[in-house]
Amino acid sequence: MEETVMEELICEEAILAEEIPEVKPAAVVNKNGVKAEAAIASGGGGAASGFSGTKIFTWFMVLALLGVWSSVAVVWLELVDYDNVIGKLSAYDADGDGDFDVEDAKVLLGVKERPVSLVQREAKEESAVEEQTEPIVEEVIQTTEGTEEDEQQAPEGESPDAVGTPAKSEDATEEAFEGILAVEAGSFEAEAAVQVEETAVPLPPISDDFIPEESKQFTDRPGSQETREAEEKTIQEDSEGNAEDQPEDMLKYKDKKKKPKLLNTFEKTIKTEIDAAEKLRKKGKVEEAVLAFDTLVQQYPQSPRCRYGKALAEDDLAEKMRSNDMLQKALITYKEASELPNATPDLIKATLKKRAERQQFLGRMRGALATLEKLVQIFPEDVALKNDLGVAHLLIGDNKSAKRVYEEVLAIAPSNGFAKVHYGFILKSENKIAESIPFLRDGLESGDPGTDDGRFYFHLGDALQRMGDDSAYKWYERGHQRGHFASVWQRSLYNVDGLKAQPWWTPKDTGYMDLVKTLERNWRTIRDEALSVMDKTTGLFVPEEENLREKGEWGQFTLWQQGKKAGESCHSVPKTCGLLERYPEATGCKRGQIKFSVMQPGTHVWPHTGPTNCRLRMHLGLVIPKTGCKIRCTNDTRAWEEGKVLIFDDSFEHEVWQDADSYRLIFIVDVWHPELTQYQRQTLSPI
Repeated sequence: MEETVMEELICEEAILAEEIPEVKPAAVVNKNGVKAEAAIASGGGGAASGFSGTKIFTWFMVLALLGVWSSVAVVWLELVDYDNVIGKLSAYDADGDGDFDVEDAKVLLGVKERPVSLVQREAKEESAVEEQTEPIVEEVIQTTEGTEEDEQQAPEGESPDAVGTPAKSEDATEEAFEGILAVEAGSFEAEAAVQVEETAVPLPPISDDFIPEESKQFTDRPGSQETREAEEKTIQEDSEGNAEDQPEDMLKYKDKKKKPKLLNTFEKTIKTEIDAAEKLRKKGKVEEAVLAFDTLVQQYPQSPRCRYGKALAEDDLAEKMRSNDMLQKALITYKEASELPNATPDLIKATLKKRAERQQFLGRMRGALATLEKLVQIFPEDVALKNDLGVAHLLIGDNKSAKRVYEEVLAIAPSNGFAKVHYGFILKSENKIAESIPFLRDGLESGDPGTDDGRFYFHLGDALQRMGDDSAYKWYERGHQRGHFASVWQRSLYNVDGLKAQPWWTPKDTGYMDLVKTLERNWRTIRDEALSVMDKTTGLFVPEEENLREKGEWGQFTLWQQGKKAGESCHSVPKTCGLLERYPEATGCKRGQIKFSVMQPGTHVWPHTGPTNCRLRMHLGLVIPKTGCKIRCTNDTRAWEEGKVLIFDDSFEHEVWQDADSYRLIFIVDVWHPELTQYQRQTLSPI
């Protein structure tokens, strides 16, 4: 039976073979002149005929499906952080299309030029950044300092996010700057007011009544950068656990200071959860970090590290939101973390230091002082904390307490440069010029963190000049080389980069010809009004209080200060004020004054510089003795003339002598530097 079936199949195949004619492929001659079918017949035919087109397609589909499922697995299982990768690649977006592709590679390799539209857009953005300055804030909103109730709740009637403007700095009197300006106090909106163009920050005040009642923004201080760097290092290391948890090779790679121990024994058991929340914060996902740490605090209410992490996350969120209300919450959380039992000493220190810094940022100087006093009480051997405490005393004008703190520091650490420069600064403020010099000089030479500051170079040079020591210019030169001064002669600390700098100006140079002509045409009217109020019984002329005089008498009567009328002064000289009302370059100059200046015979004003390069100073001669009165700016000495205007840039060193037989009376008008834009004039902070 089987044989019969097989015979029938064979017959059927034979019939089919006869019906289907053989199709032979066309002979193809290869480059060697041999027909391809001959080559196939000689041995390669089996392989070729076996690897059909259908099999090629099948393998292609298999590989394609494998690729698809691999991609799905990578995305689904989050094997690759695409946000991170894409973010990094976007830095190489050279053609402005928002991604990194072949066209970007061509631009980076120089094969293709960047799109003109992108170049123009970037140029506009750079220009906008250069002109970006403080937002206009018209009214001062007072904030209270330091009480726990203030930190828990915003003052009644005030928005939690209400802020104060940068507070008024010390009155920069005629040709005057002692180099000591009030510290500005703060909030997030006030912080935005800090100029990117400016090259200096305020120096702590030197007198008890120096700081007005309203709070002042304090954006930086000597040593604060070091503090912030240390805190950032602490934050970076705390998620790694304590030093004992680190491999031996990791322990070798560290600074001389021990790594902070922020985790207590229990917290080591929940380190993974803390690390997960901390990772969110470090990635900038601050809202999620706040929620994560808040959950941990609810689960582990007695964990100082969890609460500290929550405070840091709230602090970061406050920064992102520019919210004082959120920052107040962070202050409360910092305090709670520091007071929990089983908090490690390192965590207590890190928490309270951060709290003090943020209190200062909000202008709560007395609250920050209390926090630092608590820190010093807990860690009495920590010299750096005592240094910070000394600065806190300076910030509230308590020089006596600051001096005591630095004397204690120098008693246990005689070579501490930070303490030396601040102690020298305090001595100089007490007019102990000779005694201040070695402390300022040794402190600067130490190179310790917090000492390389233009203000200390400024005061050391000034002290040396007053002692007749020409080595002052060596220190000015060093300050210039360190980037603190524009030049040896131009030593102002609050500067906008790129402005034309020259000691003496002509009216044509300034572009304020109309103002100069008005002053010179009406000089007799201005003089007569000044003479009418010069009587000492009126009390309008007040003595110069900037400690700029070596000897003599020098009085001033101010009409405008920081772009605003000075009280009711204009009621006494209405014609003079009326002449100036239509010149906003003068009346609106927030970094200058308009005032009368009278100097008696025998007066000498020390060489000094003004605070900023943002203004020019006009002197209109009103009553000028024939001889004996002169002013030097850099190495060029000139004299006043009645009815004529002298113009100079008081950010350059200048000096005044009055050796005549009678008084000298001039009218001083400060004007904006002509190269400042209108936007800059509106947004620069007052001085």
